[in-house]
Amino acid sequence: MIVITTPSGLIGHQVLENLLDSSEALRVISRDPCGIPASARERVQVIEGSHGDPAVVDAAFAGADAVFWLAPPDPRAESVEAAYVGFTRPAAEAFKRHSVRRVVGISALGRGTPWAAHAGYVTGSLAMDDLIATTGVSYRALTMPSFMDNILRFAEPIRNDGVFFAPIAGDRKLPSCASRDIAAAAARLLLENSWNGVGHVAVLGPEDISFHDMAGVISEVLGKPVRFQQIPGQALKQRLLEAGTSDAMAQGVIDMWVAKASGLDNAEPRTPESTTPTSFRQWCEGVLKPAVVGQRRADRTPADPDVPANGKEIKRPGTDVSADVPRWPGRQHRTAPAGRFASRHTLCRCARIAVR
Repeated sequence: MIVITTPSGLIGHQVLENLLDSSEALRVISRDPCGIPASARERVQVIEGSHGDPAVVDAAFAGADAVFWLAPPDPRAESVEAAYVGFTRPAAEAFKRHSVRRVVGISALGRGTPWAAHAGYVTGSLAMDDLIATTGVSYRALTMPSFMDNILRFAEPIRNDGVFFAPIAGDRKLPSCASRDIAAAAARLLLENSWNGVGHVAVLGPEDISFHDMAGVISEVLGKPVRFQQIPGQALKQRLLEAGTSDAMAQGVIDMWVAKASGLDNAEPRTPESTTPTSFRQWCEGVLKPAVVGQRRADRTPADPDVPANGKEIKRPGTDVSADVPRWPGRQHRTAPAGRFASRHTLCRCARIAVR
């Protein structure tokens, strides 16, 4: 049995798609099962609720051999530690209680670097990895740089003004990966049962690329001039605060960008195993261009609304580490109270099974 968290999220839905045709029994944890297409729902067991809820993960991990774990950062959390470590603590206890054998988690680059202890969301992700490692499970942290998919949050300014921006120098070359390659790596590890112990698997994309380089590729793919603009970190923080992000989480975003600008993402050696296939040009042609020119709805990214366990709508502007939000195109996402379980469509006229 493989358990998948965030099955309607940017990464999670692709992990689920990659596993559907395997011979493994699948179980997903979802706040809103209706966010998962019926074609997928009917092939998995669905447990409704937040994977930060002790009762939900206790039920979900019973009989599980492997778990795909992703802790979506809560922009309103009182601290970065609470958003990552606090959210993961109930799951860590359930891993031990149910003797889960293997866990594959979404994390970040930076362990062992001079910036690791002061890198905001990255620091939180690494602390989450440490917590999971103490449970005795075999654990592989998928460690990533920024996602190519984060550029989707700029679809409108790229379309209207030909610009996207971040608080980092435009000529700084960094690794960047596509979420499809992250999901492929996660699915492969979940299906393999030959690995054990604790370690990490880096997902670096095919090459290091600067934001100015990205702007050039976007310009060529869209057939219009697009430029990158560096903005002050405090300007981004003010935008986050105005959107409802807590001061601690907003500062966590800025600290993360400062660390990346200092070389945090460049410290991981590039190897054939960590080099993944999807180029930025391929990603732009297949994902960004349709979003910008309006051929289809843009993918939902960490800048879009998500619904945390407390049921309040939040915004995620400017975040980009370990985030996964509802992604299935064209669906309205509703939230049901945490701790209810469903075999199929919970909010879509399906039966609910109470937590016992």
